[in-house]
Amino acid sequence: MLRGMTTLDIPAIQAFLATREVAVLATVKPDGGPLAMPMWFLPDPDALTMLSVDGLAKVQNLRRDPRVCVVAEAGTRGDIRGVIVQGRAEFLPDGAERRALVERFHARYSPDLARLWQGRAMPADRVMFRIVPSRVRSWGLAG
Repeated sequence: MLRGMTTLDIPAIQAFLATREVAVLATVKPDGGPLAMPMWFLPDPDALTMLSVDGLAKVQNLRRDPRVCVVAEAGTRGDIRGVIVQGRAEFLPDGAERRALVERFHARYSPDLARLWQGRAMPADRVMFRIVPSRVRSWGLAG
């Protein structure tokens, strides 16, 4: 059954997203077509948070048009579960909130993120953005 809502603050959705390491982010290209990319993310009851390299096509797309769709799914034929989040991206400026989120990214993606960044500090060429949902759909989740 496909359930529709406007929040991620559902225990079954949070539990499912906590088990996924990668979700697919789709942005809007200049020609109106989609650009879909696998992304690391942090799930929270009010938003999904992601990191990227500034200047990449997906970041340029977000700066021009913040509309996005994110899909996280799991399972096999007959037992497919997932969440779709439609919303808008908001870039997070440097500050205490972003630094706390960097620590959460390190905890979730250790030791790979520190290896990629060659340390724990977020490199200057990286950006962090939050996906604020306007529509959330889920299917196959308990609860």
